[in-house]
Amino acid sequence: MPLNCSRLGRSRLGCSRLGCSRLGCSRLGLVLSFFLAAVASVAAHAQTDVALSLYGTFNASTSYNIGLEHQNQADAAGGLFEIRHISNPLVGYEATYSFNRANQVYTYTGTTPVGTVPGPFLGAFAVSSNAHEITGDWLFSFPAGRLRPFALVGVGLLLNQPVSGQSQTTSSNEPVYVYGAGLDFRLVPHLGLRFQYRGNVYKAPEITTAFGSNGAFTHTAEPMIGAYFKF
Repeated sequence: MPLNCSRLGRSRLGCSRLGCSRLGCSRLGLVLSFFLAAVASVAAHAQTDVALSLYGTFNASTSYNIGLEHQNQADAAGGLFEIRHISNPLVGYEATYSFNRANQVYTYTGTTPVGTVPGPFLGAFAVSSNAHEITGDWLFSFPAGRLRPFALVGVGLLLNQPVSGQSQTTSSNEPVYVYGAGLDFRLVPHLGLRFQYRGNVYKAPEITTAFGSNGAFTHTAEPMIGAYFKF
């Protein structure tokens, strides 16, 4: 029987196309498998938790009015509450509320007022105050076994409320810019310890009318330790 080259060529071409089709399906399946594995890995490392931490405030002082007036905030202890969700290493967010005492001391060092004994004049005015801070933060983190290092940046509102019963005082509400870093250490599947440092940058609160307007930016450092519960 004579060989039909045309049919043979078409048959080989069909087999070639079938082979390419199978190779394409194989590659598509491999890519899909990697994608599903990545999604499963991200989902496995996603985390939603609440945390409570204790911290200390360490405050910078400011000077204004050509260096004659000074404002100092007393260091204090405080507490921080966080609710946090982490979807993947680049996507995480949290809302926080913190409270601490924020007593302010205003001092004036200048020349002696007219009509008094000559010499340096030292005037001081102390205001007892409470600080409430509310922030929203963006988180970057990376799970590594029982550890999860993280870094954060955020913005919020700092409310300084003088204790009632004091004269020449007023409340202060200022934006606050937050940055920080820390480490979660898992003790058991749903509970762990949180170590972190947070820095706050904001305008010095103006909570007295006895001194001039400050307007300078200041900084508060807050090292803290706490515990978190993972849902």
